[in-house]
Formats: sequence, C-alpha cells, structure tokens
Amino acid sequence: MGRDRPTAERELDVRKTHGEPFGDIMAALEDLPIGETLLLINSFEPEPLYEVLKQRGFTYETTTPDSDVWYVKISHRT
Repeated sequence: MGRDRPTAERELDVRKTHGEPFGDIMAALEDLPIGETLLLINSFEPEPLYEVLKQRGFTYETTTPDSDVWYVKISHRT
C-alpha cells in the first residue's frame, strides 16, 4: 500500500464501503481504547468528519500521499 503510511494500533479502510461509512467510523471510534490510534483510510478528504471528531474529544492528523488516498490518524484528545 501507499508510501508515507502512518502507523496506528487499529485501521479502518472505508474506500470499498458501500453507502455512507459514518456509522462504521463511529463504531470503530467507540471501541478505540484511550492511548490507541485509529488509521482511517479513505478515497477523499472526509472534511465533515473533522468537526464531529473535535466534538467527541478526538484529535486527528490528515495526510494524502496520492490524489485518491487520504489517511486520517485519529486519537483521543489528551
């Protein structure tokens, strides 16, 4: 898979999800222990997700090594 891929304890690739992946993302975050990170892999920048993450106490870092791959590394705010 792509270069410059961040590392995380958990990973969720939603590029092949049929329909809206929001529910899958929220479920993965509910199960994310404090101190661990989730790497979300998407085919576009999930801008609407950023405000939801902030409201729920998460921080994130987004990188895009290719035009069709977006990595969002998500963790609990410390």
